[in-house]
Amino acid sequence: MLGFLIAIISGALMSIQGVWNAGVTKQTSIWTAAGFVQLSALFVCIMAWFVSGKEKGVRSLFAVSPKYFLLGGILGAFITFTVIKSVEMLGPAKSAMFIVTAQLIVAYVIELFGLFGVEKVPFSWQKLCAAAVTVGGVIWFKSSGAD
Repeated sequence: MLGFLIAIISGALMSIQGVWNAGVTKQTSIWTAAGFVQLSALFVCIMAWFVSGKEKGVRSLFAVSPKYFLLGGILGAFITFTVIKSVEMLGPAKSAMFIVTAQLIVAYVIELFGLFGVEKVPFSWQKLCAAAVTVGGVIWFKSSGAD
């Protein structure tokens, strides 16, 4: 149950952050806004690391395997950029819908093929139909309003 609650909070925070970041971008530039987001996140992470008791040091990063896992921060910069641009171009609701739908489909493909060391799951028609219903909902939502 706690996992569901955390996921709901994450989704809500991501939607709010997208709107706020788009607002900063309107007054600065996209890379200034994205850079500030990453810098402020770094500051919060450093503070949380100190408060949490520094359970593992920075040196533990050198032991991470496979090494491409360390590219997550680079992906984070592009995630910030693409969220800002999509909120700016589509608005918060459509942007969130497309982002979440893409996350769902890509996450299922990752699980289905066991990519990146994730435990492989068997194909499920029920999950495929759920993804199709999600895509159908996006199409319905998009077609129900003026562009």
